[in-house]
Amino acid sequence: MNAVTLDQVSRSYGRVKAVESLSFAIRAGEMFGLIGPDGAGKTTLIRMMCGLLRPDRGRIRIFDRDPIKEHRAVTGMVGYLSQRFSLYGDLSIDENIAFFAEIHGVGRFRERRNRLLEMTQLTPFRGRRADQLSGGMKQKLALACTLVHEPKLILLDEPTTGVDPVSRREFWKLLSEFLQEGLTIVMATPYLDEAERCTRVALMHDGRRLALDEPAVLQQAFAGTLIEVVAEPHREAVEVLRELRGAADVQLFGERAHVRCQAGSVDAAVARLQEALAARPGLVVSSIRPIAPTLEDVFIEKVTADGSGLKAQGLGVRG
Repeated sequence: MNAVTLDQVSRSYGRVKAVESLSFAIRAGEMFGLIGPDGAGKTTLIRMMCGLLRPDRGRIRIFDRDPIKEHRAVTGMVGYLSQRFSLYGDLSIDENIAFFAEIHGVGRFRERRNRLLEMTQLTPFRGRRADQLSGGMKQKLALACTLVHEPKLILLDEPTTGVDPVSRREFWKLLSEFLQEGLTIVMATPYLDEAERCTRVALMHDGRRLALDEPAVLQQAFAGTLIEVVAEPHREAVEVLRELRGAADVQLFGERAHVRCQAGSVDAAVARLQEALAARPGLVVSSIRPIAPTLEDVFIEKVTADGSGLKAQGLGVRG
């Protein structure tokens, strides 16, 4: 059974199309990533899955149930961790979990709470007030509150934004453990390193789906050859590369330029780049080498091919 099914789903805010004609299915038991920059439609889509927003057109089903018409039943099956999950700062860890258990009508929750606290390593702090917790601990508590009613599906809207690297790794470890227990996880994120952890991803831009598949499959389907160039001055080198015939696209990532060349010999492509850069006085080339495409390269390729222009601010990679 599919956990989520979308059929031609659209949602607009006035003249702005937040989600446009999305159709795909999320399988039960997988970790699915909604990947895209701010404004891609990720949050709107997740809120529609929760039944918090009604689609203008199309149909959404959560385990074959309508999240609007059967909202109470869907709420019992879904856990939702929003970008600004509301913990109660004057309540302790235990009291926050108890509060969310009561909201969901869970009577006997203590055994579940104890297990969640153990998994999140919050047991030693269970008496501490939420407003005295670190950012990473608050996020783990929010996850525990989201899971106390034992949902079959959790929807996470950019859950690691603002979380330090150590806490982020711990959070991903927790998600992996819950995934092994059969939970379905849908995560919205603008970070491509997180996308690579997902079973499958949907690359989104301006409310539309650009591509959907396993991260490795998307990378293997990258069109052409990708060559990394490190040269100074960086922007002048990019100007030279963009004027070069056969360079389909050039993007600058810090000090490194990624050049997507049309299909052909890799050695010949490298030689053309070397020759073009050497012909410009004042350019110093440190390295030119073919590299495997990242998901960020795939995303930029898809946006370029889509013809809507590059508006991928906020999309990136974190360590």
